[in-house]
Amino acid sequence: MMKRMSYADKIGALLSPAERAVFIKLNTPQKVQDYLDAMPLNFEVRGEEGIYSPREVLKKKKAQCMEGALLAVAALEYNGQRAYLLDLRTPEYDYDHVVALFKVGGRWGAISKTNHPVLRWRDPVYTSVRELAVSYFHEYFLFSGEKTLKSHSDAFSLHPYPLERWLTTEDDLDWLATELDKAKHFPIASPKAMKSLRRASKIERKATEMVEWKDPSKKKA
Repeated sequence: MMKRMSYADKIGALLSPAERAVFIKLNTPQKVQDYLDAMPLNFEVRGEEGIYSPREVLKKKKAQCMEGALLAVAALEYNGQRAYLLDLRTPEYDYDHVVALFKVGGRWGAISKTNHPVLRWRDPVYTSVRELAVSYFHEYFLFSGEKTLKSHSDAFSLHPYPLERWLTTEDDLDWLATELDKAKHFPIASPKAMKSLRRASKIERKATEMVEWKDPSKKKA
């Protein structure tokens, strides 16, 4: 009887030799995070909006948060480690953030692609997805100091979706962002508690002005 292909083998079968060579090296969450940290941010200049698949990220050598999370999930799954997406939801006037979840020794950690000194990597020390998600709460604020993290998804598996639709496609993955957004989300706290939040302090707001990658569209003439 023919042996059934593992999920990792299915990923490998779709990748080119060059793509496999990259993924082979990204065999731990720490290595994936280091790789994403070294990759320029995708500022989504006009005409290039949308969400890239992991193949397109490797080709274009840039990524925003969800693109980085998808690449992280693909690399970890290729190396035999289950990984998931986590959506951190805000009001419409702020931006949601998406990270990749993984587990080590029964504890949850997260890989994050961001341009700021906050909303970044989480070591695998959290006992639940909620505990990890809430760890981002005090970091998640606007320049006004308003804290905006309202809810979070559960661990979102990509296994139900054909690999060809999200791993190697050249098409925009907005449909996957919609699927993630439609998934059940859990409130960070009660409405009463959310109405009595203290704004982030002046020094906290100042710290978030630091960026890892400069937006090329905002260079001075």
